[in-house]
Amino acid sequence: MVANKTENKNPEKLKPRLKDKFKNEIVPEMVKEFKFKNNLMVPKVVKTVVNIGLGEALDSSNVVQIVSRDLQLITGQKPIERKAKKSIANFKLREGQVIGLSVTLRGDRMWFFLDNLLNMALPRVRDFRGVSKKSFDGNGNYSLGLQEQVIFPQIDYNEIDKLRGMQINIVTSSDSDTESRKLLELLGMPFES
Repeated sequence: MVANKTENKNPEKLKPRLKDKFKNEIVPEMVKEFKFKNNLMVPKVVKTVVNIGLGEALDSSNVVQIVSRDLQLITGQKPIERKAKKSIANFKLREGQVIGLSVTLRGDRMWFFLDNLLNMALPRVRDFRGVSKKSFDGNGNYSLGLQEQVIFPQIDYNEIDKLRGMQINIVTSSDSDTESRKLLELLGMPFES
């Protein structure tokens, strides 16, 4: 007998609270402030990309598995390996070697990750004074660099071998940095004053 796939799923699926906040509070606020004609004109977060560079993977073979496990714990999604496109002798780099890991988050996983980043991880940064307002790319997208992965509560400090940084890119549907900055502020991004 074949089991029905819907039987195993939880009927009360967790809904991202940041997504609800976006729909119920942020959209009306943005429509009022920027005088959009309808709610569909409000910029939204399209995807979030998390990258970790692994230059040290050239020397150690198990680094990729360790970092992949950490990145999977943080994002809830299996990362893909980024490989070198060409060989560079000065860097002891051969074509096809793994030099980084990347995760692209969309939908509910993206909202859960952003909620985790804004409300749990960033407040744990030592001597935190806010993130830079200058990290927009001119097209409404925001880039954030973190120096250590232990600020995420999913990572156990005793189980890591080395502190590693990561790059987080938040891609929005807006072409304007001012609209994107306001969107991220309303979502809870702690910009420096």
